[in-house]
Amino acid sequence: LAAWYPIKFFNSNSRNMVTLLANLLATAVIMTGLWLLITRAIMSALFQNGSGYNVFWNATLSYRLGSGILICILVILTYYLIISYKTISDKKLDESRLENMLRETELRMLRSQINPHFLFNSLNSVSALTISNPEKAREMVIRLSDFMRYALSRKDEQLVPLRSELENLRLYLEIEKTRFGERLQTEEELPDGCLDIRIPNMLLQPLYENAVKFGLHESMGTVVISTMVECDETTAAISISNNFDTDAHLPSGTGTGLTNVKRRLELIYGREATLNTRKEQGLFTVELKIPVNHNQTNG
Repeated sequence: LAAWYPIKFFNSNSRNMVTLLANLLATAVIMTGLWLLITRAIMSALFQNGSGYNVFWNATLSYRLGSGILICILVILTYYLIISYKTISDKKLDESRLENMLRETELRMLRSQINPHFLFNSLNSVSALTISNPEKAREMVIRLSDFMRYALSRKDEQLVPLRSELENLRLYLEIEKTRFGERLQTEEELPDGCLDIRIPNMLLQPLYENAVKFGLHESMGTVVISTMVECDETTAAISISNNFDTDAHLPSGTGTGLTNVKRRLELIYGREATLNTRKEQGLFTVELKIPVNHNQTNG
């Protein structure tokens, strides 16, 4: 075991392979020699008058030398096995930390991608209302301020209660109602037992934004955005649907909103969460299923 420390010292200070091997060989020779000398001295003291032991010693010297070399080789191999395991463990740990950093960075980036058109349209509406209806403009500014305050205050939280998320989304829809008036209606079916489940922060906002964009664009009729939530002990299902005019020319979109939502679900839940869309008989529906008891650190 005494060979462990010099071997570790040489390995940490020598980067040249030839020098390293020479140092290890010299260490093995010195340690084996010391082992033999110390053993010989101890046994000679125990068998001071034992000439028979001297014969035995001389006869077994080659075996002792081979045993010493074997022990040194085993110590060296054990050391490199441990150092290799530690190196691999450290590398995996570093990779895991880097992956978590990249994952968290991507999640923050996706959360920050609130469509700027919503802000521009809201500010334009406020500008128009300041002349025609100052009181309504004031209400819209307050709602917009509350909506943005929520988005900024929760930006460092990964998961938030569904109750809080829906309260903020109602602010968003109220802002849009100021623009579209009675043409925008909402319906909700929210069991009380499902409101305390935790979902990713600002996950649903792009879905409501899509519903407003594709439901009200080039349509003079009323659009109803319906929200339904179902949950059990393991899974929560969230459904957001809106009617649309099948004869209207729908705006072309890049699908960034849905893509971001899918990517966030993948990063947070892996394959445990799903997002599906369907379009049938003038009704567009987005369905999300997420695990309820997910071990995701908040923040």
